[in-house]
Amino acid sequence: MDLDEFVSAHAPSEGGDSFELENSKLLDVALDGNVMAKAGSMVGYTGDISFERKSAGGLKGMLKKKATGEGDVMMQATGTGHLYLADQGKEVQILELDAGEELSVNGNDVLAFESSVNWDIKMLTSIAGTSSGGLFNVFLEGPGHVAVTTHGEPIVLQTPAKTDPNATVAWSGNVSPSSNRDINIKGLLGRSSGESYQLEFAGEGGFVIVQPFEEVGPGE
Repeated sequence: MDLDEFVSAHAPSEGGDSFELENSKLLDVALDGNVMAKAGSMVGYTGDISFERKSAGGLKGMLKKKATGEGDVMMQATGTGHLYLADQGKEVQILELDAGEELSVNGNDVLAFESSVNWDIKMLTSIAGTSSGGLFNVFLEGPGHVAVTTHGEPIVLQTPAKTDPNATVAWSGNVSPSSNRDINIKGLLGRSSGESYQLEFAGEGGFVIVQPFEEVGPGE
């Protein structure tokens, strides 16, 4: 195609929602105020928008940052315009939380959420024995839109269920994982997590979002 056709074919689509997908890997935030986004996820914007790194909870957040090394996982974008967000070519999933609905998301997999969503970063002390992609999660409470990222199309399992820590993206706020170790396959193919350690969601009536990919953190 010629240059004009290319520009026209790849121009942003016009829509009315605050969170929209430009394609499966690119989130378009229609911004008029502020929104929280994963630090470093901005790929472009139009309008007048400024950015500031954010930690959850003031001094408490600073202590979490020191403990986890991930306290600056979020940034706040403020202004008016269109903000375009992506994370390493991962698929973007848009969820809408009603008032009081809660979602716990792996810190690696949070992309953005509206300012109306309450959030906090919590250490997952109950699963400290697992070698997961992150020992911290971002806890979100609605109302508002939330965007998470997955490697490929996810599957949503109803609880009770067991999952590979490195493939687990998020779970509903009404369930909480514990660490389950299967000693029978501890040494399988030299694996140190996933098959030998699982997250066990024993409660009923919840769900777990799992991606078809094991997201391994640095040094694993």
